Amino acid sequence: MHTVALAVTDGMLHFEMSLATEVFGSDLTHLVDPWYDFSLCGPGSVRIGRYHVDMDHGLDHLPHADTVIVPGWADTDVEPPAALLDAVRAAHAAGARVVSLCTGAFVLAAAGLLDGKRATTHWAHTGELARRHPRVTVDPDVLYVDDGDVLTSAGKAAAMDLCLHLVRLDHGSANANKIARRLVVAPHRDGGQAQFISTPVPDPGSHPLAGLFPWVLRRLDEPLTVEDLARQARMSSRHLARHFTSLTGTTPLKWLHAQRIRRAQELLETTDDTIEAIAGATGMGTSTTLRRHFHRTVGVPPDTYRRTFRSGTRPGPERFGSG
Repeated sequence: MHTVALAVTDGMLHFEMSLATEVFGSDLTHLVDPWYDFSLCGPGSVRIGRYHVDMDHGLDHLPHADTVIVPGWADTDVEPPAALLDAVRAAHAAGARVVSLCTGAFVLAAAGLLDGKRATTHWAHTGELARRHPRVTVDPDVLYVDDGDVLTSAGKAAAMDLCLHLVRLDHGSANANKIARRLVVAPHRDGGQAQFISTPVPDPGSHPLAGLFPWVLRRLDEPLTVEDLARQARMSSRHLARHFTSLTGTTPLKWLHAQRIRRAQELLETTDDTIEAIAGATGMGTSTTLRRHFHRTVGVPPDTYRRTFRSGTRPGPERFGSG
């Protein structure tokens, strides 16, 4: 029987812990037999948000598990406890498959398990993970990354995607589909977390581009170029690029492209306009061009995106929290 140990200490997020417990800790032998031998491992009684959780074993039990799961780490500015890092390293060295959910990737990175590997975390924290751990190749777009013996998920609901992926690896697609139906979730979701990422405009202020951003947003249906933006800002293209990088972290062309995609998302969510009409309204020209760029950027075709978010409730940062 495959053993799964959930590594839990103070300072973790209850959603990811509960999700992993629901998938691997429930008695599902009526659906898949044998199922998993599941245990909570941590230092005695652990406080998770408002809850106190009693452990089955100490952290020293992790090296005895086949799979070790680290839930979301609540405060990514706080260094994980040394005992947790040591236990996760020991489990990996003993041959365990080590998995992080959401910001649990910061624990794996601090333990050195992500060095030289591709990984992901909640989109709001991918930049910080990459900055703090330059030896990690951080992919901000995907729902999860399977790098063999180390796996990482994006935020919140993507943790379920990764858990079902583990079930699929261990018990096959048919059984993973059974579990997904029981949980009333999709056994596999198209696209990545790019479809949930907001691309806000910097707040108005006294910076040199304060007047440029609203000017551009009113003209997304026009074939604007970097030279047009520089002319409007009354500066050279080189100076424009420097200010853009400082304010937005990207180039003028990439920012303009992101705003066109963002506008297309809004129109897909809130109108019945045809793809051709939306292409014209966002400066993409043709539906073929819009479909190509939208799929490449967001991870799903425009029609799929519209079916998913047609209610007009596309999640923003406030709906995701820190996990």
